[in-house]
Amino acid sequence: MDNNTVQGLTHVEATLNYLLNGAERPVSYAYTPPSGIPQTTRRNSPQTVTIRNARPILSQLSLDRQGFVLTHHDSKVANFYDEKEVREVYYPEVERLLKETTGAVKVVIFDHVVRCAPKARRGENGVREPARLIHNDYSLKSAPRRVRDHVPEEAEELLQHRFAEINVWRAIRGPIQESPLALCDAQSIVPQDVVASDLVYPDRVGETYAFTYNPNHRWYYFPHLEPNEAVLLKCYDSEEDGRARFTAHTAFNDPTSPPDAAPRESIEVRALVFFAPEKKDAEQVAVTAQGSTALSGQ
Repeated sequence: MDNNTVQGLTHVEATLNYLLNGAERPVSYAYTPPSGIPQTTRRNSPQTVTIRNARPILSQLSLDRQGFVLTHHDSKVANFYDEKEVREVYYPEVERLLKETTGAVKVVIFDHVVRCAPKARRGENGVREPARLIHNDYSLKSAPRRVRDHVPEEAEELLQHRFAEINVWRAIRGPIQESPLALCDAQSIVPQDVVASDLVYPDRVGETYAFTYNPNHRWYYFPHLEPNEAVLLKCYDSEEDGRARFTAHTAFNDPTSPPDAAPRESIEVRALVFFAPEKKDAEQVAVTAQGSTALSGQ
């Protein structure tokens, strides 16, 4: 499918795995659980939805409205399966990208995942299959915990001001034709759609969000992503002023994928993004400081 065809493709119809409405709080394991315990208690409700091509509306997309954007981004990484190279070369590249894109004053990259189904099935170290469940990586509870986990010395001060968790998602090889990423417009999600879920690790229990079906959800994707493109998706924002705070997303089976399409190879980097104190924050800090001075008699 050439670029003109991709641009002319308005939408596809595909089945996405929602959480079954009314199901109990899901519990999933990030490792092989003890004998007799299921890998997950999540019960799905597959729904066929319209997924629109977002390329024609790139200029209308915003992290603070829809919760995701697409940007051009070149990388000097030669091998994204080399963890050392990713940490030494790609992490600094992503840090610069996020600062330039969001205006953040501090970026802390704390994790990354590479995905390729055949490599994952062969048990190649650290490689996972595409995630085919609608989810958001963090919750109101778990996102602040990530700050305390990864910047403990500065956490209490950083948590006084706006911060976000943003994933940077890109193709390792392109164009991506198999298992592309679907993203839900944050403006179409209501609180009733969101269900907190437990993600169990050997040493802790994390919390993510699952989503129940809502016919008002607006789904998008970027057909044929190339390695010089990066999707930024917001998985948490501490600001409660009506802007996007979460981005439901999932891999899906694209009905337009050719039968011989190469398996998807992608990498996502997770980052904490901190913003400068806003004027009201600075004024509050000043008032607090003045009060402390007055109480101390200085």
